[in-house]
Amino acid sequence: MVVALEQRSDGIEDHLASAVPDEPVVGECDPEGARCRIGLGLGVYHVSEDAGTAGRSVVTDQANAVRQTGGGMTPANRLGLDYEAEALRFGAPVCPMIDAHAHINGERAAQVYKRVSDLYGIERVYSQTQLVQADAVREVMGDRVSFVAIPEYMHEDRQWAHTVGFLENLDQWHARGARMVKFWGAPRLRDYVSTMGLAPEEIVPFDSAWKLRVAEKAKSLGMMLMVHCADPDTWFETMYSDSSKYGTKESQYESLERLLEKTGMPCMAAHMGGWPEDLDFLSGLLDRHPKLILDTSATKWMIRELSKHETGELVAFLDRYAGRILFGSDIVTSDEHLTATDPENPSFGNQLANSEHEAFELYASRYWALRTMYETSYRGESNIADPDLMMVDPDHFDALSAPALHGHALDAARLCVLYRDACVGTLDRWYRGDDPWAV
Repeated sequence: MVVALEQRSDGIEDHLASAVPDEPVVGECDPEGARCRIGLGLGVYHVSEDAGTAGRSVVTDQANAVRQTGGGMTPANRLGLDYEAEALRFGAPVCPMIDAHAHINGERAAQVYKRVSDLYGIERVYSQTQLVQADAVREVMGDRVSFVAIPEYMHEDRQWAHTVGFLENLDQWHARGARMVKFWGAPRLRDYVSTMGLAPEEIVPFDSAWKLRVAEKAKSLGMMLMVHCADPDTWFETMYSDSSKYGTKESQYESLERLLEKTGMPCMAAHMGGWPEDLDFLSGLLDRHPKLILDTSATKWMIRELSKHETGELVAFLDRYAGRILFGSDIVTSDEHLTATDPENPSFGNQLANSEHEAFELYASRYWALRTMYETSYRGESNIADPDLMMVDPDHFDALSAPALHGHALDAARLCVLYRDACVGTLDRWYRGDDPWAV
């Protein structure tokens, strides 16, 4: 089953020098309303220096207290936060936000997501919704949702779903307003394709025969491309360590660049192009392909890796490619999040939440983390558990460990470009039938 990165473990070890002591509560900002500093109404963050090996994730007193008292630490809320109260402390963002990358499914779950988006200032969302759920999601979200065409990942005939079925369904997606088609090209597709009765070369490379056929039809329907290329560095250290099977991380981009050159289509590369760890690589990719834009989705991955970059480095990158970096979360919603289910059930999203309250915390945790990183000067541990820490170093981390979250305190002008203007100038224009890249 193909799932969003938010459905998978997305972590690696992180580091932070020291927490900023005696921070006021969220919402105490400078006159521009963008350089907020954060305490949580639950106690000031102080970083424990007893973090084990130098360079590993630091631990706040607050996280320790929740863990030691058994006070309800969960993967989506390690710090015992009241996410509704936190949203009120944040206040409205500097501009209404657009989430360029989410997966909104389930009528009831969409209602929970809508409440979260109202609280955290998300005006609209571009969603990779399952086709069979698109109408129900539209009923809840109305014009606040725009759809991205995806294959029927859950279909029993996987070969059909990714080949002939995908081609046929583009017409249905087009009728629902979709003007972008998603190509999922993570290295693990090589494992998934073994269940489809196809050879990897028929569908795995971005310029494989089937992907080019889908791209050709999508182009005729006025659609642009979206791609998931590569995966976190942590995964290449572990699950993709066999480069003879999965290739190197850099090799993942060879067929992507050929696809962009062959089709000439505009493209949004998800998850900071798949390489937030290396902004220099992304610079080269963006310079070579002027119709390429990136989204910042996959919250755990972004928190872990963008927190490692010095603020000046990240700001320089955002400034250089202003208008081409779009805010995204990769939030995945499902009605399965709202009820208790069998812990052995491998269904889509089953293990992430088991009640309406847990679903609310799951979705809100992503916007809390992202707004904290971009808007504040917070120094502390992430509110979200990152299982990749344990995957890379099981001797020092467990399933509830988290990396450091480094607030970059972007100013109001940069926040507006990231949160809204970049999407308005690219995806919004394209979906209206206006080509932002026309010469």
